[in-house]
Amino acid sequence: MEKQGIIIKVSGPLVVAKNMEGARMYEVVRVSEKKLIGEIIGINGDQVSIQVYEETSGVGPGEPVYPTHQTMQVELGPGLLQSIYDGIQRPLPLIEQEAGSYITRGIDVPGLDRKKKWKFSPIKKTGEKVEEGDIIGEVEETTLITHKIMVPPGMSGTLKDIKNGDFTIEEIVAVIEGDNDETYEITMLQKWPIRRSRPCKVKKVPNVPLVTGTRILDTLFPVAKGGAGCIPGPFGAGKTVTQQTLAKYCDAQIIVYIGCGERGNEMTDVLMEFPELEDPNTGEKLMKRTVMVANTSNMPVAAREASIYTGVTIAEYYRDMGYSVALMADSTSRWAEALREMSGRLEEMPGEEGYPAYLGSRTAEFYERSGIVKCLGSDDREGSLTLIGAVSPPGGDLSEPVTQNTLRVTKVFWGLDAKLAYRRHFPAINWLSSYTLYMDNLKDYWKNNISEEFLGVRTQAMSILQEEAKLEEIVRLVGMEALSPKERLTLETAKSLREDFLFQNAFDKVDAFTPLKKQFWILKSIIGVYNHALKVVENEDFNFDDLLKLPVMQKVAKCKEIPADDEERFKQLWDETERSILSLKI
Repeated sequence: MEKQGIIIKVSGPLVVAKNMEGARMYEVVRVSEKKLIGEIIGINGDQVSIQVYEETSGVGPGEPVYPTHQTMQVELGPGLLQSIYDGIQRPLPLIEQEAGSYITRGIDVPGLDRKKKWKFSPIKKTGEKVEEGDIIGEVEETTLITHKIMVPPGMSGTLKDIKNGDFTIEEIVAVIEGDNDETYEITMLQKWPIRRSRPCKVKKVPNVPLVTGTRILDTLFPVAKGGAGCIPGPFGAGKTVTQQTLAKYCDAQIIVYIGCGERGNEMTDVLMEFPELEDPNTGEKLMKRTVMVANTSNMPVAAREASIYTGVTIAEYYRDMGYSVALMADSTSRWAEALREMSGRLEEMPGEEGYPAYLGSRTAEFYERSGIVKCLGSDDREGSLTLIGAVSPPGGDLSEPVTQNTLRVTKVFWGLDAKLAYRRHFPAINWLSSYTLYMDNLKDYWKNNISEEFLGVRTQAMSILQEEAKLEEIVRLVGMEALSPKERLTLETAKSLREDFLFQNAFDKVDAFTPLKKQFWILKSIIGVYNHALKVVENEDFNFDDLLKLPVMQKVAKCKEIPADDEERFKQLWDETERSILSLKI
């Protein structure tokens, strides 16, 4: 390895080196004799500022810097699924085999196995014309996911040769003769710079919901496939559990889970639990469609910044195959803190609360990589990438810069509330402060696939919950006796919505996932009680306690126990509800 630069300054993860003529921004370098991985993030004449992704203790001025003439990139190919990587795509299980329980500094392990052979099955023939993004063959990566081998971006021409059989990812499986007499040798391994989004033909307007099975998310605040959402909340409100639940139950075909700067014990739970979990959609192990990037709080700070880009580039790669991909980043606040630390060491002008002035643009760049796209290639396939980022504002203060910059670029806000968490109401998402901007996009989906009544029932439920917040103030001041029967009915319905619909046990096998149609049936049952009761509460001799004592009220409260495919029982419940409540008129 050629020796070029000399270290002149070390400040935590920031290293400054001189004699670096010809260096380029975002070039990967090896720092000191320990060969620590670093990335150039600033150039001033022949001096460069290097962000080092490993612990720099013991490194000092006078030590060498070795250029690699490559940008920070990830390896893309068969073998990504079921992998657990650190922030710069080094597989943690392989590091453990080579170096034991602790990551040795300077260790260099490839992201994908070079020795394993994969069965490549061609789907194109010799002599066919191909263009960038075309699928030329397939590999069964896991029993759940078929890995599509694509023509890399920038290449097109005629297939001169295509093979069939077992190959490693570095062996040539196809040869393309370009239009200008260039020859391209195609392997199953692609490399892509992490800071550049992968190309597509066109981005489309998202119009299908990402089904999560969580009732408050799917019914009140849905996110579209190809959309972007955020989960801000204070410590202990349930950000990590909510994201893990999304990863387990959402209907995306591929999950990329990034543990960015969170506590090691939280990520350990994920790493121990996921390999054992069954995918509720297929019955296979959930890990067979999951990629994990783990860069916890006790790992190098600078690598948190890279971990976000590593994860989203892997997610884009599977999106380009035509899959729906969901990426969970937990949490982007730790990523922003890494930006702040590096910005401070670079002595840049600080912005609000010490964060760099470019925090907003970096946040936007990340979330803009979401989308539902027409993929490159001649087959008009579509893929989607949904980004869901947790935000951990200090003290739960949602006015701080990371939360505010995230809200500007995401269209779904699932605001976690410490008061709800303390009351053991989970998921602790505040239905008064949360919102979604995808409802207009999804209107046709609800009407055509769930029910014409869905939007009306949802709007009425939201209205009742908002009315409850106003009435609670009156109750605190003058007591329940001051309320009219209609207002008492509103409070009782809101209570039923909270306890029987919004509350959901993520650790209960039946309650953890609710299909969309069943969500509508449960909600319609609760709102049905309200609408029928409105017809009788205005009677002068009406006794509100008689309504609460009706046997059908208990049945409605327990209607989420009705199997998802038993629509007939829900219809019988609606009929019984109407008969029982209207009988109070007599």
